[in-house]
Amino acid sequence: MKARADTTTAPPLPADTAPQPVRRPAAARLHELRSQRDFQYTTALGEPEQAGWLARLMAWLWSWLGPLLTTRGGKVAWNTIFYGLLGATLVFAVLKLLQVDLTKAFGRAPRAVPLSYETGQENIHELNFADAITQAEAAGNLRLAVRLGYLQLLKQLTDGNLIAWQPDKTNQAYLRELKASRGALHPAFSKLTQQFEYIWYGEVPLPAPLYQQVRADQYQLGAQLNTNTTSRRFA
Repeated sequence: MKARADTTTAPPLPADTAPQPVRRPAAARLHELRSQRDFQYTTALGEPEQAGWLARLMAWLWSWLGPLLTTRGGKVAWNTIFYGLLGATLVFAVLKLLQVDLTKAFGRAPRAVPLSYETGQENIHELNFADAITQAEAAGNLRLAVRLGYLQLLKQLTDGNLIAWQPDKTNQAYLRELKASRGALHPAFSKLTQQFEYIWYGEVPLPAPLYQQVRADQYQLGAQLNTNTTSRRFA
């Protein structure tokens, strides 16, 4: 015989109507909590609290371009610009690898005046530096005159057995050789080397006052080299 289940339930508890005291932290504690970064909810979730001007600019551009790029015409324009820039970059890279003179390719005239020899293939023992420098100055090609003055110094250093000149050597190689053979001349020649490389390879406009200063420094070192060479000959 099965036992009968008890279906009676307990009566509900009476509601607690007694007022509960509210605890408030001290004012100093509230001020301390407000000053903490973790409790400052002044920006929307996921947004940076202090976006820089670049981030704001990009957000503005995207809000303006975003709807345009969703249209068919916007997608076509974006693809055209993207692939056009990509193609121009590839063409530029190929031209640089092939060592194509871009100034001539785009119809820009070279800055140097025509000479009776190829720049970069000079034989310093065959050049008449006085005539070449005078010719460059008369043509207004001051950058070339600085180059010729520097090559003249290389010839003087070679004649004094201070460096071993070769057409394919770098200026840094000459600096190392001079430091080993005559360290006292190294600072002045190093300064002139920096000036020459900045003026010649930088292809920047050369004002007359700066040219006069550079040529004066070249003359000074050249005179010192002539004195040293003469003194060794008669020693």
